[in-house]
Amino acid sequence: MPEHTAESILSQARAFMQSRILLTAAELDLFTILDDQPSSASRVADLLSGDLRALRMILDALVAMKLLAKSDGTYSCAEGIGPLLSAKSEESVLPMVLHMAGLYQSWGRLTQQAIGSPAEHESPVGLDDYGRLKAFIGAMHVVSHDRAKLTAQEVDPRSEERLLDVGGASGTFVMAFIEQAPGMKATIFDRPAVVEMARERLGKAGLLGQVELVAGDYNIDELPQGHDLALLSAIIHQNSPEQNQDLYYKVFRALEPGGRVVIRDHVMEPDRTEPPAGAIFAINMLANTEGGGCYTLEEIRKGLEQAGFEDVEVLRRDSVMDGLVQARKPKA
Repeated sequence: MPEHTAESILSQARAFMQSRILLTAAELDLFTILDDQPSSASRVADLLSGDLRALRMILDALVAMKLLAKSDGTYSCAEGIGPLLSAKSEESVLPMVLHMAGLYQSWGRLTQQAIGSPAEHESPVGLDDYGRLKAFIGAMHVVSHDRAKLTAQEVDPRSEERLLDVGGASGTFVMAFIEQAPGMKATIFDRPAVVEMARERLGKAGLLGQVELVAGDYNIDELPQGHDLALLSAIIHQNSPEQNQDLYYKVFRALEPGGRVVIRDHVMEPDRTEPPAGAIFAINMLANTEGGGCYTLEEIRKGLEQAGFEDVEVLRRDSVMDGLVQARKPKA
């Protein structure tokens, strides 16, 4: 059998259709509405002051996609969907889906970007708005919780280490590392608004006594010093090679002699086509950043060694932005 057929190619070409239906449902907050109260299409149209014909078609499509259920003309969330997509659920990934809705707009300019038209790199779905940013950071915690635990296990921090989490968001990875090494002290370095979200989450977890919160911008500010371990988790893909080089120097200065840096990110094979998720995600960076991308091991190694690190090694090969690369600052 051939790897590709006319139907398989057309299937890829129309894959956006179901995605767009889900994104529109998220933007209309349909899952919150229907999780609160199963409703007819007419009631939904009234609540949204929307077009009944269009909304009925969208609701029926969501039923076909098994995201909604329908009985006697009444729509409700399918089993298990409410907690995942209602805005009122603490476990909701709705903010992440809304983030994807913003990316949908920037990806629509990909052809223009490929032929040299100027690209506009805007903050997707209003992430410069505090409320949406907080919801997005919360959704990141939900989707990263298990991955953070696995990362902490594989990094295997010593209990005496002091961790610096650069761009540590609301503390998901710091919490996992402290769970792995209960005696650990940590520092989260992130933008001021995000640091306050970390303060709230870590306070609820009773960990503020072990974690210092420092506000700043790693592209501008020096990093807090005196650490044995630094984590760059899902950071380097946002940056140009020049930005990463500057960041590696700053991490080097933030570490004590003998300390190590761990990078969690896509780590591409030399031909840049493997892992496939990384090759696709690189396009996301093309569409949404000034100079970001997914980097090969050799590119990461070169940057770290130029900054002064040694003993660069892979702790885990990449598949879905879970590659781990480690390096050490010389002891003397």
